[in-house]
Amino acid sequence: MSEQEKINELTQKVEEVILGEDGKPLSKKALKKREKELEKERRKQERLAREAAERAAREAAEVDFAAENYGNLPVNMSEKEPSTKWTALEDLKPEMAGQVVHVQARVQGSRPVSNKMCFLVLRESMVTAQALVCVAEGAVSKQMVKFAISIPTESIVTIVAQVAKPAVPVESCTVGDVELTVQKIFVTSEVKVPLPFSLEDASHSEEDYKRDPSLNRVGLDTRLNNRTVELRTVTNNAIFKIQAAVCQLFREYLVQQGATEIHTPKIISTASEGGSNVFQVTYFKGAAYLAQSPQLYKQACIAADFGKVFEIAPVFRAEDSNTHRHLTEYVGLDLEFAFREHYHEVMNMIGNMFVYIFKNLESRWARELEIVRRQYPSEPIKFDEKPLLLQYKDAIALLRKHGEEIGDFDDMSTPQEKLLGKLVKQEYDTDFYMLDKFPLAVRPFYTMPDPSDSNYSNSYDFFLRGQEIMSGAQRIHDADLLKERIKAHGIPVQSLEHYVKSFEYGCPPHAGGGVGLERVVMFYLGIDNIRQTSLFPRDPKRLDP
Repeated sequence: MSEQEKINELTQKVEEVILGEDGKPLSKKALKKREKELEKERRKQERLAREAAERAAREAAEVDFAAENYGNLPVNMSEKEPSTKWTALEDLKPEMAGQVVHVQARVQGSRPVSNKMCFLVLRESMVTAQALVCVAEGAVSKQMVKFAISIPTESIVTIVAQVAKPAVPVESCTVGDVELTVQKIFVTSEVKVPLPFSLEDASHSEEDYKRDPSLNRVGLDTRLNNRTVELRTVTNNAIFKIQAAVCQLFREYLVQQGATEIHTPKIISTASEGGSNVFQVTYFKGAAYLAQSPQLYKQACIAADFGKVFEIAPVFRAEDSNTHRHLTEYVGLDLEFAFREHYHEVMNMIGNMFVYIFKNLESRWARELEIVRRQYPSEPIKFDEKPLLLQYKDAIALLRKHGEEIGDFDDMSTPQEKLLGKLVKQEYDTDFYMLDKFPLAVRPFYTMPDPSDSNYSNSYDFFLRGQEIMSGAQRIHDADLLKERIKAHGIPVQSLEHYVKSFEYGCPPHAGGGVGLERVVMFYLGIDNIRQTSLFPRDPKRLDP
């Protein structure tokens, strides 16, 4: 035997030595005991494998009498004209007990009780209901129950079920007084990849985390990077129904006032607000800008004798602001009204409009508000039927009284706005107020100066929970004064030639304002970040999804 062969033989013997927990070779007695344990485990595994094979064979041999009552449907390519009467989960009522209904919803979760029974939680928008899949002779087989249990969470299913009254109300579902006894279940659209996070994790409130710090927290970036999934939460569905409601109520109120909805260009030849916070884009062989507001066109419509106009449309601001309340693209609710004598006619009308919006949100969208406040607790806002009106001078004096250093004609910072809101709440018990007569130097070129003090202007802001939600003013309708103010802002008059010409033909006095939709919803609901009230937010660092 060669030297190498001796080494290999010795190595093999060493490797065959079994060591105990103390690192020493096991005794013969210990080795024998170990061999018995290994043999016992081997026999156990063989038995389990044999039982599993026998069970599979029995199941394979067993006739599945419900085979046509479940499965995966082919891709819906609209082959057949609609003929099924569908029932929405929110329309299920106890008096429908015994009726057979067709529903389509997502499987939010499943809870198997045995191989003969499982519960499913179905979700449709903000509504959830419980469904029971239970073995029933001739209708539901064990294979069908097994299929139901295997459906991936968030898959969409089509179900035929009988409505039943549960013995005990289902407190975990919004429809708690009804249960669906499933007769048929088909997967319409199956989730085929792991979800980036569970919707349950995305729905926790801060109070939930305090009670149980071990809960998974889904960060804002993770939410926004997977926005389509995150928007499925009941809370997000409610937030954007409320956002839609604000638009609806804005439109309702202004139409009642006789206003006309308009649609203005968003690709324009010059910056609508002046300044550098504008997006420049290539426009064939030249350059164009994305509209910072519909301001110039709203006023053109007033000069065209529309009288009262409004618009709901995107607004673009090239501000490199990465704050909790700034976006580079947002939805603007803009309006412009001609008036007879004083711009307060318009300002007070806008105040009444907000009161109309706030009151109707609480009465007509109470369910959505309750859902949002479960995850993002906040007190309903306080406001007066006649909104509080303060002068800018008085606001400055109030801030100084409480230690703030601010000049007479300085613009307020965000912290100062918040402090002012806190002081106003303490003194006047309101979350909503109007601030009038801003310094002229901090307003756009088209703002009408105050006739009694040229340091100030006929302009106003509206505040909610201590932060600005709307900015507005009387606009300059005299062409000569307008040219003067354009020059004072360092803007070439020729760049606004078409705008100025509108006023040379005669234009009634008018005023208006612009509302940031996402900001109104954010402050009204008491949510901390505007990105949560923007469907697919755009900021200096986010262009996707």
